[in-house]
Amino acid sequence: MKINNHIFLSLVTLSLIINTVHGKGGPNALLLTCGSSDNGGKDADNRAWEPDTKFLTSGDKSAMSKAETQDPSLPSAIPYMTARIFPSESTYQIPLQNSTLRTLLRLHFYPSSYPNFNISNSYFSVIAGNVTLLSNFSASIAAEALSQAYFIKEYYLAPWVSPTLNITFKPSDNQNGSFAFVNGIEVISAPPVFNEEPVLIGSVISDSEQEETVKVSIDANSIETMYRLNVGGQYIAPSNDSDGLMRSWYEDSLYIYGAGDGTALKADKTITYNKNVPSYIAPLDVYGSYRSLAAGNADLNKNLNLTWVFEVDPSFMYVLRFHWCDSEMTKTNQRVFDVFVNNKTAATEVDLFSWTTAISTPIIRDYMVRVTNNTQLWVSLQPNTKTGAQYNNVLLNGLEIFKLSDGVNRSLAGPNPTISDMMKKYQGSQLAPKSFETEKKTKSFTVLITGAAGGAAAIGVAAAIFLVAYNRKKKVHGGDAGTSWLPISWNSNSTTNNKSPSTSGRSQGGTAISTDAACNCRYFSLSEIKTATKNFDESNVIGVGGFGKVYKGKIDGDTNVAIKRSNPSSEQGVNEFQTEIEMLSRLRHRHLVSLIGFCEDNGEMILVYDYMGKGTLREHLYKGNKNNLSWKQRLEICIGAARGLHYLHTGAKYTIIHRDVKTTNILVDDKWVAKVSDFGLSKTGPNMSKGHVSTVVKGSFGYLDPEYFRRQQLTEKSDVYSFGVVLFEVLCARPALNPSLPKEQVSLADWAMRCARNKTLDDIIDPLLKGKITPECLKKFTDTAEKCLSDHGVDRPSMGDVLWNLEFALQLQENSDGGKSTSNATEIVESEDVVEEIDQKSLMAIHRSMLSLGDESEVNENKADDNTDDIFSQIVNPKGR
Repeated sequence: MKINNHIFLSLVTLSLIINTVHGKGGPNALLLTCGSSDNGGKDADNRAWEPDTKFLTSGDKSAMSKAETQDPSLPSAIPYMTARIFPSESTYQIPLQNSTLRTLLRLHFYPSSYPNFNISNSYFSVIAGNVTLLSNFSASIAAEALSQAYFIKEYYLAPWVSPTLNITFKPSDNQNGSFAFVNGIEVISAPPVFNEEPVLIGSVISDSEQEETVKVSIDANSIETMYRLNVGGQYIAPSNDSDGLMRSWYEDSLYIYGAGDGTALKADKTITYNKNVPSYIAPLDVYGSYRSLAAGNADLNKNLNLTWVFEVDPSFMYVLRFHWCDSEMTKTNQRVFDVFVNNKTAATEVDLFSWTTAISTPIIRDYMVRVTNNTQLWVSLQPNTKTGAQYNNVLLNGLEIFKLSDGVNRSLAGPNPTISDMMKKYQGSQLAPKSFETEKKTKSFTVLITGAAGGAAAIGVAAAIFLVAYNRKKKVHGGDAGTSWLPISWNSNSTTNNKSPSTSGRSQGGTAISTDAACNCRYFSLSEIKTATKNFDESNVIGVGGFGKVYKGKIDGDTNVAIKRSNPSSEQGVNEFQTEIEMLSRLRHRHLVSLIGFCEDNGEMILVYDYMGKGTLREHLYKGNKNNLSWKQRLEICIGAARGLHYLHTGAKYTIIHRDVKTTNILVDDKWVAKVSDFGLSKTGPNMSKGHVSTVVKGSFGYLDPEYFRRQQLTEKSDVYSFGVVLFEVLCARPALNPSLPKEQVSLADWAMRCARNKTLDDIIDPLLKGKITPECLKKFTDTAEKCLSDHGVDRPSMGDVLWNLEFALQLQENSDGGKSTSNATEIVESEDVVEEIDQKSLMAIHRSMLSLGDESEVNENKADDNTDDIFSQIVNPKGR
């Protein structure tokens, strides 16, 4: 059954001869370098651009201007170094070669300094035909929020009744001295990319007799491109796109939710286009790589899924295009899975071989969903176990997300980002986009959009979309390189010549590890690593994370180690690789995972750690995982992790903020000793006299401090907030985010705080713990967790106070059980050279003094174990406090 929500426009077919650009620009492309007084020129991709003057309407009073500075990140001077400035409303009249087709429109913006114009005064609207693309838009604010020097907005305009497309730039009336501007315009007669009608999600009616879907026509909708991902594969530069459409395809790994990011693989079969998927849909490289769940874990995979999370504008309809190509299955009912979007079923019993009746055959499916009040779009793939399929697994090759124009207002305009006071203060300095350059002079940015759950739900929509963008630097041959992680609509498209593997973000042996760090840990050759892992045998894989796979290995004969290897096909991780080595080579503490050494032979990025036999804390909390931890075990693990974090905050030479505290980064050894791990995102500073470090937002969904998210001012209290989520995760035995639950329960932080206010926390405690926690212990524990989740950092306890309270809670539990605490004052306190016993009076004095320590609390980072932490964390008779 099909329904049409729109009356299809009556179309007039008229061909006009216009200047076309062939070669890399593709046929039927008009490229305008705006504000140029000469004859245009060619960009870094050898595409010819022409001046825009003849396409402006008569009587136009716009001005031509040239940027005063050329940011190093610009891929080329054309079209960015010249701009057309519009003090009043002005219109381009663009001839269309074929008005029956959609028009691919790209607008290029470089909000730099222009003579006699203050770019911060620029607020304007852009209307193409009868569709509002931008409204009261500030390119300057957007660039600042994204830490980008320039960006591109990309649209597919609905077929137009006229042979001429009018593009109008209109300065905002409510801003004094406002003006509009643009640097470049691309107008391309697009092939029929949107030929299929998407399935309306939520319309699936399925029973034993029938399954019916509702499809909706989008012919009358204009479309904005939001995301375009090569799932499981590498970044595909515009010059390598199919049919000269110059699209960019990005890696998907940084949008994956949670620790289980599956396995990225490459097809070993030849893939060709077919009548259902012509070449202009996507380049073959998209179908040649894919992501699935780890092989060989059939029982475990039943309960797993692959999930991606994206930031979007609310109150719009979105079309999600799934690209699939199964190069493994050779008959039906071998791999069957379900697709969910925002916790709604998009497709059930997806059997790609059944759909295509052939192996290695590309296929696409489009689905439509409305996003109402939230700013996140969740996409999940989960094995379907009802059909009895041979393999419990999923598969995805590519994903595109498009925003549809509002049917009433015919608008695609979203809000401007909100710039924080901190970002305004540092305008032109820390916010200035950094330049990156490889051997091939390839320049690009790496920008990641992350979202925040929990308290961050109250943050404005614009901030949720834009303010969490940040630059991820990557070292390449002594230079920097990266790949944009923005929504495609904001992408700078700056990688222009990414053709050689040598220009990737891989280390290539040039990771620039400091001499000090290199001296404090062991360097392994690649042959040693291969021997330790039996040449990276898959049977030795003990985990998979955002950085890559983790293998169990043996070195020096019989010493067990954990070996973390960066995904060889990934361009991410160089910065994290360096940070991890620099941090952990200087830190030695009982509750911090120990780095033994590293390897960077042949462009590899490999880290070698002490082996943690019990895995991650998360593995022991949720249903179906390794062990059911007792309450005492959970408390002791939390105490150990708190000790490690307290040491980072106060015991090292400089304050160290972990920035990614979560249950997957708390490891447990064979003796159930907890250790904090993964310092790839950690931040340190010479002092904290300002109380914070100004930095772009990094972290994990569900654990992110809402104040840090709002203000981009990182403090140690950001770790405290994340640790508060961990405490509730331990108590409730559920993930920090669970999109399968009702909306109000998705975020554990939000739900726990709501239950606390309603005095119903008992209802969400892990059923395995019911009746096993003493009331006094439970109250102390939950009070501590609640305080950690305070909206404002100043209201949160220090990690030292958190540690004290957890020790207190354990004592309350032990005293009630009639047992003996494992953390009393007679416990021997070990440091590198000292063994001593601390009595209660001395302990209390130490506690009071340490809470007031400032910069004078510096301790040599190279000490084997910082005694201030262990001394502080011992408690005698907590009831005496």
